[in-house]
Amino acid sequence: MAHSIRDIAKALGAEAEGDLDLVVTGAAEPAAAGPDALALAMDPRYGDGIAKGRARAAIVWPGADWQSMGLQAAIFAPRGRLAMAGLTHLMDPGPDIAPGIHSLAVVHPTARIGEGAAIGPFVVIGAGVVIGPGARIASHVSIAEGARIGSAPLILQGARIGARVTIGDRFICQPGAVIGADGFSFVTPEKSGVEEIRETLGSRAEIKDQTWTRIHSLGAVTIGDDVEIGANVCVDRGTIRDTSIGSGTKLDNLVHIGHNVQVGRDCLLCGQVGIAGSARIGDRVVMGGQCGVNDNIFVGNDVIAGGATKIFTNAPAGRVLLGYPAVKMETHVEMQKALRRLPRLAARVAALEKGLSAETEGE
Repeated sequence: MAHSIRDIAKALGAEAEGDLDLVVTGAAEPAAAGPDALALAMDPRYGDGIAKGRARAAIVWPGADWQSMGLQAAIFAPRGRLAMAGLTHLMDPGPDIAPGIHSLAVVHPTARIGEGAAIGPFVVIGAGVVIGPGARIASHVSIAEGARIGSAPLILQGARIGARVTIGDRFICQPGAVIGADGFSFVTPEKSGVEEIRETLGSRAEIKDQTWTRIHSLGAVTIGDDVEIGANVCVDRGTIRDTSIGSGTKLDNLVHIGHNVQVGRDCLLCGQVGIAGSARIGDRVVMGGQCGVNDNIFVGNDVIAGGATKIFTNAPAGRVLLGYPAVKMETHVEMQKALRRLPRLAARVAALEKGLSAETEGE
């Protein structure tokens, strides 16, 4: 898809100089950019790469001497990654799903599909489903009975939307996600070993045989507007109340949201994050890859947890956490410094013990 420098700058709300009618057909890293590509050099570190490529136009940092780089046009980006967001949105054609409902899709007669839908082959839409206008649904998606989805959703290959799930507008769902599976909830007739350990913090009076009885999930999942779900994400439905995800929240690939969990607005949960049942996550929480959150605890607004952090207790609003178990970031850094000093400290203690032992033998 071709775009002029003028049109790109206008879409980004950015200033541009040079030949604004010059047309590009894609974007590339500076050294790999051909004459029809827009080179991405939003930071001075990447400026030298322009000379190695053949780009005629580039997105550059404010104040860059673009003419000395041999460019014919330049767009200035005060915030590079924000410019990347706008540029990729402009240039991404999206999945190729033919307009209308494919002949190999199965849509229940009671389902209501909004205008302008593009629904691919082997899609199955159940009884009573309501989908807003402008839906794009790729092949092999299934949407179970009673689900309600707002306007302009994009649901990609093989995603599964469970019964009674409610989803807002502009929903994006990557391949293989499962929203609305049963929660992982089981109970034993007698007090289980897990319950005993929770009470005693380690000791067990007697180990007995245990059998597990399923607790069924009567709730569903409620998702707000502008939520994005990554590939192979699993969001379990609630036991009684719905599991919920607030508007603007983004879930990376392989995230698992347990039953009854409440996730706030504008959160960012990176790959392999796991939230255990009935935990509550505030607004604007960011969790790096492989973070874990214990069941039945609260993580406050604006908490940031670094990769692989394990949160076992309530986390107050605004806290920055690292480690296993989670502690304040500055505390974790000091602990790691102390850990690296342990071998030297052990050697000093051994030397002192040896000297003390020699003095004792000499008396």
